[in-house]
Amino acid sequence: MQKNQYRINSIDILRGLVMIIMALDHTRDYFHSSAITADPMNPETTTIPLYFTRWITHYCAPIFVLLSGISAFLSSKNKSRKEASAFLIKRGIWLVIVEIVIVTLGIFFNPFYNFIMLQVIWAIGCSMILLGLLTRISGKLILPIGLLLVVGHNALDYANLPATGFAANIWKVFFTARGTIIPLGPAHFIGAFYAILPWTGIMFTGYAMGRWFVKEMDASRRKKLLLITGSAMIVLFIVSRLLQGYGDPGRWVNGEHSLLSFLDTSKYPPSLQYTCMTLGPGMILLALLENIKARWTDVVSIYGRVPFFYYILHIYLLHFLLVIVFFASGYGMSQIASDPPFLFRPRNFGYGLPVVYLIWISVVGVLYLPCKWFNKYKMEHGQWWLKYI
Repeated sequence: MQKNQYRINSIDILRGLVMIIMALDHTRDYFHSSAITADPMNPETTTIPLYFTRWITHYCAPIFVLLSGISAFLSSKNKSRKEASAFLIKRGIWLVIVEIVIVTLGIFFNPFYNFIMLQVIWAIGCSMILLGLLTRISGKLILPIGLLLVVGHNALDYANLPATGFAANIWKVFFTARGTIIPLGPAHFIGAFYAILPWTGIMFTGYAMGRWFVKEMDASRRKKLLLITGSAMIVLFIVSRLLQGYGDPGRWVNGEHSLLSFLDTSKYPPSLQYTCMTLGPGMILLALLENIKARWTDVVSIYGRVPFFYYILHIYLLHFLLVIVFFASGYGMSQIASDPPFLFRPRNFGYGLPVVYLIWISVVGVLYLPCKWFNKYKMEHGQWWLKYI
């Protein structure tokens, strides 16, 4: 039985918030009428509610990856360097397998795996493997390499990279993937949506920040560091965006939709401006949430304590619900694969945002008790496999 485990509540609360918000985007993917046919971030065709429904979810992946880095550092405090390294590598390999086998099946419900999607779990898993290898070599290299990846990878926006062939795929998988489709055969494909190394940079930075969250760290000093760092990142985002310079491959357009264009930074891969836009407020929230104790923070932190468990459950619950709605809407067996690679998700199927929000809130609510139970189970049991879930 695990007792008196040191935790920073703000980490669990913020992670819970981003897990809840993340489910909104996945609900939109399955149930919104234009999720497949239109880009919600396109200022010319979107609506304000739809735009910000998608935009707010941009905060989820970078904040979650940063917090994963912080948690990796804190968990390493109770292990030798060799033990911590081995655990990170094994957990990273496990997450890559989960992305390919469990998450892909949950997203598409296709047992033949004609399309394998590599997203955030894949990026986290690969980053953990690299983190585990680097901690074994030198912990002092983690922060400079992390900053180099976060700040420097946009230099590739100006590089003449291979456009086709094996070399092009390698560059895309590691640095520049944005919906990259890699054929494995006539009927099997890999969709690389999360380029590994830009996300690795965020995780490395989080790992280095983990020193701010150790038990010996003065809470007021931690809060000051978070507020200063977060504010500096927001300023950097605004200034670099206004200058239309380095840090994002896209330029914002000053006109009728200037605000929407200004906020539309590159997530695939995460540009420097995108990273500053999302992690700056994230760090400020970490500082502000630490001393808050309320009923809503107790509820939200439950999701943050069992993020992997919640993530897998919410994908399968959403897709099972989609199957029910699919048949209830009059679709038949012949229409299951009407819009590959998604099964049970016809191109012209879906509802407006009010229904999407209702489904999202319902799914998150239904998962509260299972998450609460699993969190209690983890606290009361010490089986080795619980560290991987």
